[in-house]
Amino acid sequence: MAPTKKRNVSSAKTNQQSVKKAKFDINSKVDSVLESKKHANDVFDILEVLESEKEKDIISAVSACSKLFCTLLERKELFKGKLPGEEEALSGGLSAEDKYRIFMRHRYNSCVEMLLEHLSHELHGVKESALCCLMKFAAVEGQHPLEDLDWSEHYNFPRELILALVERLLSKTTDNSLLISRFQEFLEMEDVRYYVMSSVRENVGKVMDKNKGAVVPIYQGNVFTLMSNISVPSKESELTNFMVKQEAKHEDWKAAKLIEHKRVFERMWLGFLKYKLPSNMYKKVLVILHDSILPHMSKPTLMIDFLTAAYEVGGAISLLALNGLFVLIHQHNLDYPDFYKKLYNLLEPSVFHVKYRARFFHLANIFLSSSHLPVYLVAAFAKRLARLALTAPSTALLIVLPFIYNLIRRHPACRILIHKPSTEDEPLEDPYLMDEEDPVECCALESSLWEIKTLQKHHHPDVAKAAMMINNPLPEQEDDISEVLEITTYELMERDLKQSQMKSIPLEFETATQLLQGGGDVLGQHFCLD
Repeated sequence: MAPTKKRNVSSAKTNQQSVKKAKFDINSKVDSVLESKKHANDVFDILEVLESEKEKDIISAVSACSKLFCTLLERKELFKGKLPGEEEALSGGLSAEDKYRIFMRHRYNSCVEMLLEHLSHELHGVKESALCCLMKFAAVEGQHPLEDLDWSEHYNFPRELILALVERLLSKTTDNSLLISRFQEFLEMEDVRYYVMSSVRENVGKVMDKNKGAVVPIYQGNVFTLMSNISVPSKESELTNFMVKQEAKHEDWKAAKLIEHKRVFERMWLGFLKYKLPSNMYKKVLVILHDSILPHMSKPTLMIDFLTAAYEVGGAISLLALNGLFVLIHQHNLDYPDFYKKLYNLLEPSVFHVKYRARFFHLANIFLSSSHLPVYLVAAFAKRLARLALTAPSTALLIVLPFIYNLIRRHPACRILIHKPSTEDEPLEDPYLMDEEDPVECCALESSLWEIKTLQKHHHPDVAKAAMMINNPLPEQEDDISEVLEITTYELMERDLKQSQMKSIPLEFETATQLLQGGGDVLGQHFCLD
């Protein structure tokens, strides 16, 4: 066994040496290309290693390409302007210097294409090194542009390279969330962020129109991951970190203006949200909407179409959509008369059993906190909750009853629901229309909260005690429902079991001395031992 082990060690050393030798060779070839133009053809050997299947070889080739082409860009040894074909360059009457520049520019373009392909590589290390190299190329291209760009629109920024990079990040078949998180550090630069937002908008429109608006889950997931990492500064003075600094008219550059950032940010999100989303993505968007999206939009009310569409999805998404609408109504003066009608229609028996129950009642409490709401509307909510309470679990009732009492405290005119003339001996039909979707037409004010009276005979003592409060004038201080929003059945049972035991209760006043005597001799009057 010893010789075999020695042979394995020797083989491992040989492999390690070959890797070092390959790395040494590729670095020496880079040096030779940079030292003399007569070694220009060595660039093919470098690009060949870039197509290797081994991760270490690819990464070393990426590093070599970065050094080679960044140096050539800085030396201005790559052809600038509209690039002619290689055959055309050889046949034309160009100088040797121009032919060399055209040749190296074609090799640079080939390198960029290979690096873009590596963004779809199966190994993350290769993806990451390719991404960093491409962004390094973008930075150097910005200082030494290869294209004659429109001065008034894009200045000397490598917009085409960023557009191609974004297109690869937004893969239709591979989840690139890890690579996009690595890309996030580059989004902190103002000009990169501006052109990435513009590129995302273009790409989304092209891809979604090609798919005729159908859901593309992986692609839309990548788009959302990238967009959610973009944050626009709140002040113009914060726009200081640029990858490419313009030599002249920097202040006139669109990427240096906050209003332009907000404009393209708004267009990007509206362009993404106008298409149908995967059902799980609506919730992701709505959760970050009021903190990360609306504050950076110049016209937040344009989100109303998306929020209305999200409401139709149902469940927790409908509630989150209403929260977004509520923000628009209160902070951005949106006129949306159907808001409370939509909230009213979310009150179904299932709302007591879903996992977002606590969030629902927390938000509903905020939505109904205004004392300027019409009485008929508040009465409709109180009555509907009372009707639903008849079949609700105990944990939900400990939320619903204080909730109803708070509504009555805020709107004293709703006390008419409690102080109806007594009709205990007369069977009457409740005029309230439970199936009516419009709170205006449900006739809540013509009814009463008899359901709470019924709950006074509930099997759980805490619920019965809470329902008894309606028999006396309600105190002015509102109940804090936050303490019971998260309560579960298990916690309720544990609390009941931990209550102090009551003192022993005497079962008989006179102690029995014989089997059928004592205690008033009741048994002796009816039974005997004969």
